Amino acid sequence: MSSNLEKRELVFAARDVTKVYHMGEVDVHALRGVDLELYSGEFVVLLGPSGSGKSTLLNILGGLDVPTSGTIEYRGQTLTKFDDRALTQYRRKHVGFVFQFYNLIPSLTAEENVALITEIATSPMSPIEALALVDLAKRRTHFPAQLSGGEQQRVAIARAVAKRPDVLLCDEPTGALDVHTGILVLDAVQRINEELGTTTAVITHNAIIAEMADRVIHVSDGRIASTDYNSKKRRAEDLEW
Repeated sequence: MSSNLEKRELVFAARDVTKVYHMGEVDVHALRGVDLELYSGEFVVLLGPSGSGKSTLLNILGGLDVPTSGTIEYRGQTLTKFDDRALTQYRRKHVGFVFQFYNLIPSLTAEENVALITEIATSPMSPIEALALVDLAKRRTHFPAQLSGGEQQRVAIARAVAKRPDVLLCDEPTGALDVHTGILVLDAVQRINEELGTTTAVITHNAIIAEMADRVIHVSDGRIASTDYNSKKRRAEDLEW
């Protein structure tokens, strides 16, 4: 399985990445020399407990944070040499983010929330097309307060993918949801990965979700502890936890 992945185009290469946060007189080591590759179109799960460094790593890959040392390359470009303006352009053009909390604007409809992204993207899909990808085209005129938590998260996913990002980064996308609703959200993420070929990385502490992945990267104490490959991936609707 690993050799099949490595025949794909290399999207990210992280080399000896460290991140230290200075909290007063205390240094917190969030990442301790991480090496990582992500390949085109793959579905990766970063699995580990809270505080293991998963979110820090995802934020650095997405250009929301910068490492203390080490390098990150994105398709041959060295992100760690980018200034703030270049990182902003990188995030805007190439990366879609989905977080645990939906960050929708309450006064805008589902369609209008997605349109916020499509209006600044270079070659976006229409808001309706993006909502259709997550089975919510019929709810396009509804406001967030009229949608369930799972529906709001699917709107957030539609907003993230409407600009046709190369990479979709999801930080605990089901963390605030019950099992049934979480599976609907994971199904939307899985469909986007397969239909659009979007390189997808999902952070979770739920080991069951790892069964969806091409590759499972176990993160512990700021390091990559091990990597597993799934010879047969499970569909989101077949998961139980």
